[in-house]
Amino acid sequence: MLLRVLGTAAGGGLPQWNCACPGCAGARRHPSRRRLHDGLAVHGGGTGDWFLANATPDVAEQLESHPALRPNAGQSRTPVVRVVLTDAELDHTLGLLRLREAARIDVWCTEPVHRALTTRLPLTDILSPYTTLAWHDLPLVGADRPAEVAGLEMSALPLSDKRPRYATDEPSHPAWSTALTVRDPGSGTRALYAPALAAWSDALDEQITAADCVLLDGTFLDEDEPSRSGVSQRTASGMGHLPIRGAEGTARHLARTEALAYYTHLNNTNPLVDPSAPEHERLADLGLRVAEERMVVSL
Repeated sequence: MLLRVLGTAAGGGLPQWNCACPGCAGARRHPSRRRLHDGLAVHGGGTGDWFLANATPDVAEQLESHPALRPNAGQSRTPVVRVVLTDAELDHTLGLLRLREAARIDVWCTEPVHRALTTRLPLTDILSPYTTLAWHDLPLVGADRPAEVAGLEMSALPLSDKRPRYATDEPSHPAWSTALTVRDPGSGTRALYAPALAAWSDALDEQITAADCVLLDGTFLDEDEPSRSGVSQRTASGMGHLPIRGAEGTARHLARTEALAYYTHLNNTNPLVDPSAPEHERLADLGLRVAEERMVVSL
């Protein structure tokens, strides 16, 4: 199983077009610091078989940046694109519109996410003149049978009922925001991908303990970062993202795992977007690191 990191930034990317914070200003001065929207491409081992974990607004650039994701030699087009969604947020779903040149787009997601993307964002209606959008159920962890995508077993671990802003009046459901668990049935290796994490749970702890690689929400370094930087009056966890540091931060949990552990989905206010920030060394002391753009992890 190969995990190709397509991007590592939270919504808006880095730099964010309307922002002049130190992180965005630094990325404009140093193009190597630029980050695309957070997303993954996962290869299951079969010839040409891969899927996207979330479809970001940068999806065309992301696919083009990895030669293995381009059309195969002798193939004029990529006929089918597979996408597995962790939630219904715009920065994880708008790329579906950009993929309209595909003959078919197969999408796996949970029930509330499917409802949001077919009623509030009527993607099936919008895309039907261009392509076939086929929806598939993404089973929850513990279901009798996981989904099979690109030769891999896929399940969703419910994390919170955090809805996207365009669907805040939709009914509560524990699987609005999920972690994607991936298992290679051939090798038995496991990966967990959770770009949005509002609270730590025993179920999450169990899945991380069983994983060989974890890519986890690193949106904010500190709980008061949103208010301190002026992006929101809410705290990090109040915005649906546990901070990395602090008594309730994710670093103290992740430091216990033996898995490869990477932070992703970094907000432009997070000091970790600067590769020279001393916070990187402190993470490294715990065996943790920040995912790099275009990084490939082989499991």
